[in-house]
Amino acid sequence: MSFVIDSHGSPSPPHISHPWSTRLSELLEQQVVAAGVAPGAVIGVARHLGGAWTRAIGFAGRTQPEMGSPTVSARTIYDLASVTKPLTACLALEHAQRRPDFLDTRLGELVEVARKAPAAHVTLHQLLSHRAGLLAHLELFAPVRAGTTVEYSALLRQAAEGFRPECVASDTGYAPVYSDLGYILTGAALEAAVGAPLSEQLAGLRSRWELPGVLSAAEALEADLQVAPTEDVAWRGGRLQGVVHDENAWVLRDRGLCGHAGAFGDVSSVLELGVRLVDSLKRTGPLDARLLRASLAPQPGGSQRLGFDGRSVGSSSGKHFSDESFGHLGFTGASLWCDPRAELIVVLLTNRVCPTRENIRIRAARPRIHDAAYELTQLGAVPQP
Repeated sequence: MSFVIDSHGSPSPPHISHPWSTRLSELLEQQVVAAGVAPGAVIGVARHLGGAWTRAIGFAGRTQPEMGSPTVSARTIYDLASVTKPLTACLALEHAQRRPDFLDTRLGELVEVARKAPAAHVTLHQLLSHRAGLLAHLELFAPVRAGTTVEYSALLRQAAEGFRPECVASDTGYAPVYSDLGYILTGAALEAAVGAPLSEQLAGLRSRWELPGVLSAAEALEADLQVAPTEDVAWRGGRLQGVVHDENAWVLRDRGLCGHAGAFGDVSSVLELGVRLVDSLKRTGPLDARLLRASLAPQPGGSQRLGFDGRSVGSSSGKHFSDESFGHLGFTGASLWCDPRAELIVVLLTNRVCPTRENIRIRAARPRIHDAAYELTQLGAVPQP
């Protein structure tokens, strides 16, 4: 089953189903469910046509691999994993609209526990662009897995000390290395700057941007009958549902929100995030066009931009998206890709980590799905596999 979503995020009557929706559902059945990529998936596409956005949604499969588990619908909520990072970046860009020097603020000016750490001198811009000299990852959760309690401030300090010793600074920061640590610290900096938890700031963003289905883990837990579960993790009690999959986010904020992970969402709201961003670039949207263009501009050394990734060799966005396109992937199987030139947004939500993260078939499936979605919306047909 599939249906089109109107401009307010509400389903239109089933008999007004958009022609794309059935094809999108068939695409997911073939490329995700039958291919063993994930037990189920939802896809949303939006294209600007005739002066307005046309949106369509398709879905297929079940929320869990076991027979008899609930079927996926357009309302199914997924753990967005690192697709949280663009939300964090949008919060920072909103601050930069009000205070032009905000992105130049140094971490140590906002986060007290980082003031004597090696990362104290890096700016929010460098953190958000993965050019702050930080390690890609640290197992901040390791003591908790071993049964030891650790204070939040101590974990933040450890993240700020996770500096790559070989780093040499340049005018734009350090050589790019995709780092969760930078976004963990950015989240803490935003909390210090605003004086409110990141989950409350997310609630404000979703209200201002009309993204009602973007939730914190606490809100997702309340809606657990609609949330697709993720992985079977023995040390966390089994199959995870309505709690964040990312171990560092779980240890740092439990059911709150971190800068790098912890947001949940339904497809229509993540699709609207893309629409708002492209509108900001092309027409009128919530962000200043010049500020957003500057954040999305290519930076030296890699494809990472501020809050997003750009196209690179072997991009998960496939072969059709233009060099202007930008997006983000999530470890759990979520993704958002926007092409301002084609005025096209594609959102794919899966729980490919259910029951195990060892299933990496989505790496090959993503570009095929993006190619087919692009061809459907641009050329009018989805090629047969």
